[in-house]
Amino acid sequence: MKMTSKHITQETFDAAVRENIEEFEMGPEEAVKEAVEQFESQGVDLGNIVKMTPKVSADGPQEPTHDILQALDDLQESMARSHPQEVSAHLARFCEQCKQQKACRFLAAEKGAYPILLATWKLATTAFPDNPSILSDLCSTLSRLAVRNEFCQEVVDLGGLNVLVALLADCSDHQDLVKQVLSALRAIAGNDDVKDAIVRAGGTESIVSAMTRHLASPQVCEQSCAALCVLALRKPENSQIIVEGGGALAALQAMKAHPQEVGVQKQACMLIRNLVARSQTFSQPILDLGAEALISRARATHRDCEDVAKAALRDLGCHVELQELWTGQKGNLAP
Repeated sequence: MKMTSKHITQETFDAAVRENIEEFEMGPEEAVKEAVEQFESQGVDLGNIVKMTPKVSADGPQEPTHDILQALDDLQESMARSHPQEVSAHLARFCEQCKQQKACRFLAAEKGAYPILLATWKLATTAFPDNPSILSDLCSTLSRLAVRNEFCQEVVDLGGLNVLVALLADCSDHQDLVKQVLSALRAIAGNDDVKDAIVRAGGTESIVSAMTRHLASPQVCEQSCAALCVLALRKPENSQIIVEGGGALAALQAMKAHPQEVGVQKQACMLIRNLVARSQTFSQPILDLGAEALISRARATHRDCEDVAKAALRDLGCHVELQELWTGQKGNLAP
């Protein structure tokens, strides 16, 4: 029988590291290694634990803290002082920290990163109206922090979803920002309740509109198809809204526009498959748009599309040739 993993808090792990340093006079690296071995021998899952020594801040006798939490604190303080340039610098630093290991992102989300980020967002839109790169950083960071279902839900509860959908509509000229908003929507849609909230907020229409507007951009097309793909997964009612809103047509147009872009081809195939997997009534209308030829071309052109293209064709009701794996001579098997 599989044993359930035990979990500890970051504070418990940090206390063990500190004890190793203070009581047993270990160096920082040895102290962390010893703590990891100690907890893992007890069956503790350390997947979401930052395995580094907390640092003491240079500006006072505070408790030692991890770099990502120090960056978050500095961002919050600059927000409180309403210093836009400081906010920009600390946000960039926090974004960089979020690119580190997943455990750092988990810790930040657990320690209140979302309310601070959304407050930063509001300041960035009165303070940086002509600087979409700051909003892009915020969206990128939001995507990285969406590491658990409850964190995705928190974005919605704090009003972040409305901000994302509004950004997609209001900043549609800024291609990089659009790409980051789509990535953030895709990340938080990992939570099934959030999928429905995105659809209710008009997210599908905004995504289809963004893809149509930026059809020449393979990155926007790929992210748009990926976001719609997640919204349609196991959700036939969402699939209906996507199809009726022109999502399947836009995805096929993207496939036509970017035949050599494997990411676009793959995500579009996955989207088509998800749209019809539980809603067979959409198969014929999508086939009437020319889906079979485009998906077959993706399958023939890109090795990485083989499985997803085959699944899409099968669920559309098309005849799928099985590839013969053995190409040797036919003959009697030896006894």
